[in-house]
This record gives sequence, C-alpha cells and structure tokens, in this order.
Amino acid sequence: MFLAAYFTTGRIIFIIFFILAFGALIVWSYKKDTKNHDRYYKNAGKKVLIYGGLIIAIFVAIRFIFGN
Repeated sequence: MFLAAYFTTGRIIFIIFFILAFGALIVWSYKKDTKNHDRYYKNAGKKVLIYGGLIIAIFVAIRFIFGN
C-alpha cells in the first residue's frame, strides 16, 4: 500500500480526527458568525469581483504592452 510507506496507523487516525474536528469547528464558527456577515461584509463579493477583475486586466495589459 502506498500510504503505508509514509503514514502509520496512528498518524492516519490523527489525520482523520483532525480533519473532522477542524471541519466541525469551521461549520460551528460560520453558523455562529452569520448574523455579522450582512452588517460587515455587505456587497463584499461584488467588490472582490470588481477589484480582482481590475487587477487581472492590469496584469494582462502589462503583459500585452511589454510582451513576455
């Protein structure tokens, strides 16, 4: 088995436990914080899309102007 060369049984059990615990903590934290999302992050998705698109457009323009 490929994984047996790198991971012992104890490490595999720890990885599974860590992934489950970390996922549960993320879900719990997100559900706990949902009431603040609308207040602090209103239209954040639109802003990320606009600024991200602007950065990509600038990068493409620089690459187009100056070549490789």
